[in-house]
Amino acid sequence: MAEYPLSNIRNFSIIAHIDHGKSTLADRLLQSSAAFDQRKLREQTMDSMDLERERGITIKAKAIALPMVIRGENYLFNLIDTPGHVDFGYEVSRAMHACEGALLLVDTTQGIQAQTVANMYQAINADLTVIPLANKVDMVASRYEETVAEMHQVFGIKEEEVIKCSGKTGIGVPEILEAIVDRIPPPKGDRDNPLTALIFDAVYDDYRGVVLYVRIRDGFLEPRQKIAMMATGKEFEVLEVGVARMGLIKQPVLETGCVGYVVCGVKSIQDVGIGDTITLASSKDVVKPLPGYKKPQPMVYAGIYPTQASDFENLRKGLQKLSLSDSSFTYVPEQSGALGHGFRCGYLGLLHMDIVQERLERESGLELVMTAPNVHYEILTPKGEVVKIERAADLPDPSQYEEIREPIVRLNVITPTDSIGDVIKLSLERRGLYQNQEHLGQGRAMLTFKMPLSEIIFDYFDRLKSITHGYGTMDYELIGFEAADLVKVRIMVAAEDVDALAMIVHKQFAESRSRKVLIKLKDEIPRHLFVIALQAAVGGKIIAAERIGSVGKNVTAKCYGGDVSRKRKLLEKQKKGKARMKMIGGVEVPQEAFLSILQVDNED
Repeated sequence: MAEYPLSNIRNFSIIAHIDHGKSTLADRLLQSSAAFDQRKLREQTMDSMDLERERGITIKAKAIALPMVIRGENYLFNLIDTPGHVDFGYEVSRAMHACEGALLLVDTTQGIQAQTVANMYQAINADLTVIPLANKVDMVASRYEETVAEMHQVFGIKEEEVIKCSGKTGIGVPEILEAIVDRIPPPKGDRDNPLTALIFDAVYDDYRGVVLYVRIRDGFLEPRQKIAMMATGKEFEVLEVGVARMGLIKQPVLETGCVGYVVCGVKSIQDVGIGDTITLASSKDVVKPLPGYKKPQPMVYAGIYPTQASDFENLRKGLQKLSLSDSSFTYVPEQSGALGHGFRCGYLGLLHMDIVQERLERESGLELVMTAPNVHYEILTPKGEVVKIERAADLPDPSQYEEIREPIVRLNVITPTDSIGDVIKLSLERRGLYQNQEHLGQGRAMLTFKMPLSEIIFDYFDRLKSITHGYGTMDYELIGFEAADLVKVRIMVAAEDVDALAMIVHKQFAESRSRKVLIKLKDEIPRHLFVIALQAAVGGKIIAAERIGSVGKNVTAKCYGGDVSRKRKLLEKQKKGKARMKMIGGVEVPQEAFLSILQVDNED
């Protein structure tokens, strides 16, 4: 590392919407470095998880050091490959703060998408030098001129700044490498200042413990130093430092401006905060933390239960193991009368929830059932305290709180102009507040709404894709909590409360949504030998009801003629048997019923 002066180091990330070719372009940059064995390169080389490779998305940010020779001079490129999905926005922001520049990748067959806009604004806020790239120009469906016009209109980017490229064929890669050297400034910092380093990622290694990925702002980092985490206050001794290539390569020291890894005997990833600042233990009172650190807050909550009660301990171990590599989800044990013992988990979003479930099922060999996701709410007590509510069953009686607040997001939707009316109608139905409309040219527009998060997490995205024929994209960010007229709806099956199906909804949608949930349950719950009453209630008032008829059995079939009193006697006997069965027999509710709420929307 000592052979590279500060002026010959470039730290940058690649930002793009999902499926715009980010990982493919990263493969071409890796191929351009002489330090890599070309035989080991494969598609999506930097995506190490099978799940990432199958879905074609990046889930975890990854850093890699690329020695390059540009115009006969040696450079070190530190590339940080970032996720593109809105769920991992905080991870993207931390990765950007470890860089001086970013490659903004736009697919010319699709144009600017919602997350392209969100990631670009993050890059601007991080004061990065952005190099715009127009990708997939080799494809027949490429709309290069229109895409450049959109980039100019939305971001003010000039046409001469845009580089034509193709991650698949390698078109434009030499120009990109030269632009990185010419346009992105080298890192700043002073080796003589006290150590200041940003943690932008952390992973768990079975043999080394937690491996921290850091960017050195000032000072230097070497083994045997005593370091402190400024947010948590914990202190550790540095055991090893180095850089990442196709593996971890040990180095004697990490100098100012470098991106690398640190091993310091951290046993739990919960002891590490992504975005935290590292300094020497002797300097922690004089060094100021780097700005922007925050603990990732779950946006969506759902219960997770094993289908077999005997798998509860295996689920606990699976969650513990998974939390070693992903500190952004939370879990606490909970018990449901309907589903037994399980865990209440908090996720960054619906994609994050889906990924955690799939990783648990694959890595731990479990069969799981998830309850319908919900957001968390806040209630204001008469004493003026604010209490967080993570599930509907925990919401107290209305007499015990002054108001209930729900999370509000700013939603950006990019849609073809001929679908604008349908998108506005859908958003207004979901209690959205229209704020702005901006035309991007070439028959596309960006609409901005202020909307409750709870109205988005059900099927808003699916409905958006449907009404825009697959061309609509969305991105959202949390802007705060606002009071609303919300009520808790209790769902009862055979007069028994099913806590897993309780929900918090806006009062105007309580009856319509409840009725749709009951109709779904009626379809999912098999008929029993007695009538099953399905009811939805707000407080003590029943607002919707359905009934599942009993399985018919003709007990009088054996009476071939004869006195009618014989038939009555048999019918009375059957009636008593059904009454007794209804008292002592439970109703079996299939797992699919708990997901039925997902398909219920707010339309009247």
